[in-house]
Amino acid sequence: MVVHHPSPANGTRQVAWSEGTWLNAPPACHEDGQDLVVTTAGGSDFWRHTAYGFVRDDGHALLTDLPDTSAVEVTFTADFLTRYDQAGLMVRADDQLWVKAGAELTDGVVHVGAVVTRTVSDWSLSPVPEWSDRPVTVRASRFADALTIRARCADGPWRLLRVAPWSAGITSAAGPYCCSPGRSGLLVRFGGFTVGPADSSLHATP
Repeated sequence: MVVHHPSPANGTRQVAWSEGTWLNAPPACHEDGQDLVVTTAGGSDFWRHTAYGFVRDDGHALLTDLPDTSAVEVTFTADFLTRYDQAGLMVRADDQLWVKAGAELTDGVVHVGAVVTRTVSDWSLSPVPEWSDRPVTVRASRFADALTIRARCADGPWRLLRVAPWSAGITSAAGPYCCSPGRSGLLVRFGGFTVGPADSSLHATP
């Protein structure tokens, strides 16, 4: 699996893996050149209540500060094999206020989507079978009272996934995440982790 590293622009900088702090460290991870290769624990997940009735907060996320008027991007490829294998980007204030967005295998097909959690989780997704085994980039932009989530495959166009409420001034962190509720051993290669200024408008292409 090879991930193409985005070129920093407009004040964007690459985040060193050592700058992040693990929320639930994975059973295995190592640096391979510029990439970070992560192996998930069995049964790991992030979810609160809705439809399933349980609370899970034991997925793996490598987080760094995300202040107001800033944005974060994560690029990855993943070896999706089992239902609910997932990887992408997490933005988090605490265990009851967080967003995860990225790619996930469900109903036998890779989907792109987001879970917005404010005490309870709210899930939206769309099938993207053509994204399977290809690099995916997820971007979260924090401006005013909103968090805007976009994603794209390789060098394709950005897709707007979600605009979620996220109040200014809330202490927040963000970075790559992955988990595998149905098994152990999901292998994810993170090849990009950048931070920079927020998007200039809701519909602008970053």
